[in-house]
Amino acid sequence: MLSPHFTRATLRRHAGPDPVSMEKKSKELGASKHYTIDVKQEFYNKIVSYIVKANGLYEDYYPNMCSDRYIIAEKLIMIAKKESTNIVAHGSTGQGNDQVRFDSAIYSLEPDFKIIVPVRELSITRKEEQEYLEKKGFEVDSEYKKYTINQNIFGYTYSGSEIDDYKEPDESIYNLTKKTESEPEYISLEFVKGLPVSINGTKKSGNEILKDLNEIAGSHGYGRKIVVNNTIIGFKGRILFESPGILAIIEAHKALEKAVLTKEQYEFKKLVENKWANLTYNGRYYDPLINDLNAFLDHNQDNVTGLVKLKLDNGNCDIVELESKYVLEAKNIVTYAQSSSWSGDEATGFIKLWSLQQKIHKMKND
Repeated sequence: MLSPHFTRATLRRHAGPDPVSMEKKSKELGASKHYTIDVKQEFYNKIVSYIVKANGLYEDYYPNMCSDRYIIAEKLIMIAKKESTNIVAHGSTGQGNDQVRFDSAIYSLEPDFKIIVPVRELSITRKEEQEYLEKKGFEVDSEYKKYTINQNIFGYTYSGSEIDDYKEPDESIYNLTKKTESEPEYISLEFVKGLPVSINGTKKSGNEILKDLNEIAGSHGYGRKIVVNNTIIGFKGRILFESPGILAIIEAHKALEKAVLTKEQYEFKKLVENKWANLTYNGRYYDPLINDLNAFLDHNQDNVTGLVKLKLDNGNCDIVELESKYVLEAKNIVTYAQSSSWSGDEATGFIKLWSLQQKIHKMKND
């Protein structure tokens, strides 16, 4: 058992100051020690890569940008052990989803840890937090007074103010998806076994490709959405998010796998995608089923290899070309609606048998 003294660790997940400024602020706020950890590539390898393979959109829209909470929890535990304590803290409120993700992750990895959540335990609001900080002499940025903002390698999420009121936010809120390009732009993505490995012919890590696409696709105004999610704790939550890179990658990935997977593979995978996205969103990332689903995804993606060409224009991302040796077509057998290697009589016989059960049902029920 680790000794029960408390160590506070400050881990950056918000937009705003650079790591040096964050360290300075944490010391001003009373931290005795500060850690800055670059986990971008680890996060991509461990979780983001499976968001791509799974087309992991929660409720069909949200690309599980919140999944960085699991990496934060892992590093928080790592630092706690380094500091010889089993007591950790985080800054979640009692209203949101993150409290569930953090607590569930920590308890799943270290059942004997104690978790302190001051804002939740005090039952104070965001506004009361801000007033307390300002009373103590710590200025809160005006942007954070209006919105709750999270930022990671995916992009930005925003909630609060007019977003909570189901109103349209002002254009000034956006960081990644301000339209600065007026002409269409083509991007080619190469995939190997379900993951992007190059952009426009240049080999790069998945994390670098994601970063490039955030900039490129975002400059065409693509990748912003306002959605209403069913939250973990039972009510509706409305958020705005900007994530052009991951959304473009998923669009390309979905097009490629639809061309190379069999119909049965494709239809069954939709069930896996939904389950994977729901588990990850709902704080269940450390349920053993995630590992089972990941094993399926690894095998399922064996033939998801090829080149996809995207067209970015005026807020849209369209798949315009696709090339793969695994595309399930054979022109010597059939070309859709053009030619085939079977006769009209053979097609008629197939349709007769294909329709037989419905025909019998109709006869029995007349």
